Amino acid sequence: MTQTTLPICISDPNYQSPLQVAQWYVLHVKSRQEKSLAASLDAMRIGYFLPLVVELRSHGGRRTRVEMPLFPGYLFLHGSRDDAFACDRTRRIAQIIEVPNQLGIAQELNNIRLALSSSQPMDPFPYLKAGAKVQVRSGPLQGLTGKVESRSQLDRLILQVQVLGQACSLEVDGAILDVLD
Repeated sequence: MTQTTLPICISDPNYQSPLQVAQWYVLHVKSRQEKSLAASLDAMRIGYFLPLVVELRSHGGRRTRVEMPLFPGYLFLHGSRDDAFACDRTRRIAQIIEVPNQLGIAQELNNIRLALSSSQPMDPFPYLKAGAKVQVRSGPLQGLTGKVESRSQLDRLILQVQVLGQACSLEVDGAILDVLD
């Protein structure tokens, strides 16, 4: 079981630079470089979003809490194309993925941010294209939209990031979910 922690995010997603419009980019990073790249972006004052979860690990009979990326190998950059290329010079990036649907990814990342701030346990989950789209009607996750694993199991809500082809899941009382079209 994993516990959640607030994501690292240094920029206001609604801020627009007067010279360049900030966009979301997905940075596919080299193995285990997510936090190091986040520190580099922080030093360069470039906005990013790195959702982290706290996992319990055993090392030599001792249990420790370790912050791990919710989506291993990925970090979300919020900035200009020049910012994305500046990140590439850190030599921690395998690929820069442009996101054509900026409104869609902003909503998906906001859903992830909202779910992390609620302190609900979250686990990585295989991406599902099929399934009912739902919205949480009440409670601390009110307004959150996602997909359910199946119509018979409405208590497992899947939050997808389509551009990554990945998702995460959390448990929600099925009585507070409304099915959307």
